[in-house]
Amino acid sequence: MNIHEYQGKSILQSFGVAIQRGYVAESPSEALDVAKKLAEETGTGWFVIKAQIHAGGRGKGVVTETGSHGVVLAKGIDEVQDKANGILGGHLVTAQTNSKGKQVNKVLIAEDVYGPGDSEPKEIYMSVLLDRANGRNIIMYSPQGGMDIEAVAEETPELIFKEAIDPTLGLQGFQARRIAFNLGLNGKAFKEMVKFVSSLYNAYVGSDATMFEINPVLKTSDDRVIAVDSKVSLDGNALYRHKDYAEMRDTTEEDPTEVEADEAGLNYVKLDGNVGCMVNGAGLAMATMDIIKLSGGDPANFLDVGGTADAARVEKAFRIILKDPAVKAILVNIFGGIVRCDRVAQGVVDAYRNMGNIEVPIIVRLQGTNAEEAKRLIDESGLEVKSAILLKEAAEAVSEVLA
Repeated sequence: MNIHEYQGKSILQSFGVAIQRGYVAESPSEALDVAKKLAEETGTGWFVIKAQIHAGGRGKGVVTETGSHGVVLAKGIDEVQDKANGILGGHLVTAQTNSKGKQVNKVLIAEDVYGPGDSEPKEIYMSVLLDRANGRNIIMYSPQGGMDIEAVAEETPELIFKEAIDPTLGLQGFQARRIAFNLGLNGKAFKEMVKFVSSLYNAYVGSDATMFEINPVLKTSDDRVIAVDSKVSLDGNALYRHKDYAEMRDTTEEDPTEVEADEAGLNYVKLDGNVGCMVNGAGLAMATMDIIKLSGGDPANFLDVGGTADAARVEKAFRIILKDPAVKAILVNIFGGIVRCDRVAQGVVDAYRNMGNIEVPIIVRLQGTNAEEAKRLIDESGLEVKSAILLKEAAEAVSEVLA
């Protein structure tokens, strides 16, 4: 589950990570109010206004309606309302969104942390994530953080460092010190970074996150180390342990069809193809998408109906798949183990009749318990549904309807 920057910062702060302070606002007038509050608490005279969407690259992104960037600086309290108005309600297009962008419903009003001091501010990139190949968490970092981190990774990969963490030992003190050393820090900033890294790793593990990305981590001109940004993904399977984090979910940032499927208990992910998939079991769903590719099509979705594929569930799955106008055919691939194939077949027939006119071809492949009875049910239904028992037959049927 992805969350907003301001939510990620609240998690970081709860684990002792120093952050850039700020407040979220949903209207220009509220932005002005929280800016005044922030000025009283921090003494800041300039304010950073950040669009809150689930996408990176906001600093370079552009709001289509106004031409404003997704991250802007207000050089005084009198500029806050107009700057916020140029972002709120608009659609922000970044390198990580589609051409339509994402509508901005909230902005974060944050303190300016780039003020003058005894040394130059330094932007650092840092993330914590799982290295699946090695089965270890890693801290990835670079002394060249900021908006051009992708170019750094491509042009100067030697400036990208990785620190692997032994899961049985956790982050060790010498590793945190090595990170601070590789970042070229010393004195107070060195000590601050060691503390920052330790707290960040504790936040990653303690929140059951799948990723923490902070770009930039800022070494300020007075040698403090703070998180200026945060991009956080939480493990959805662990949210039962974090009820407060579960409440951070913003469904307006998600695909409406995926939200509807989730509410119906269906595992659905929209893809860009032309063949809808309805399968029971994640492994079988992956194999089904492979067979669709081999047959000349492209999967339009991943949809796992689970082990209770009754008529109501099958009908709901059909309705969700058919919301995608790109779907030219639907392949239903069910292995009957716990659920009997004839029960699924009856669900397909009932769903087809209840939904009325379905214009795309439907291929149903049922194998397992009562597979032959299921095939007979579909063949005798009089509906425009092609049945198959072998996966090869289903693949051939997909090829035929796409030809």
